[in-house]
Amino acid sequence: MSNTTITITEAAQEHFSKLLAQQPEGTNIRVFVVNPGTQNAECGVSYCPPEAVEATDTELTFEKLSAYVDELSLPFLEDAQIDYVTDKMGSQLTLKAPNAKMRKVADDASLIERVEYVIQTQVNPQLAGHGGHVSLVEITDDGMAIVAFGGGCNGCSMVDVTLKDGIEKELLQQFEGELTAVRDATEHDRGEHSYY
Repeated sequence: MSNTTITITEAAQEHFSKLLAQQPEGTNIRVFVVNPGTQNAECGVSYCPPEAVEATDTELTFEKLSAYVDELSLPFLEDAQIDYVTDKMGSQLTLKAPNAKMRKVADDASLIERVEYVIQTQVNPQLAGHGGHVSLVEITDDGMAIVAFGGGCNGCSMVDVTLKDGIEKELLQQFEGELTAVRDATEHDRGEHSYY
């Protein structure tokens, strides 16, 4: 059995089991990631009739159903959560897959891999609302993380604030004693290469 931990809340299981009751006998659900490991990764759920189960699938058994996950999606679904939320707007299924864009890195991975992971899974989701993203360019010998802003962040005057207050604070806190500073790679050529 794999150790991937996908949480399907009781409300979501309830919701799925109602839907599955209308499907042919033996149908379960499949949880998958499209474009895993990329910025466009999306987590999805579909019906999984018995004949669609592959030998390489992992079966995750829940109280009311089984969820099948294909081999490729598995590492990207670590810590994923499927919930069914009801609010004023009605009911909707929410899929959170914090590792869909990048598989979880081991604690003993190199500093650059671990920083990259935090940027992809924690920093970029916050910037996505502004249409921007950050990528790690390098980590200098003296522990300075050089990052580049892309998308809506390029040439945006909020970059300094975002970098200093948000990203730098977050990264220095998580990598205390390893990182000394976070710098914007475009700082030294601001203005010359702004794309419009």
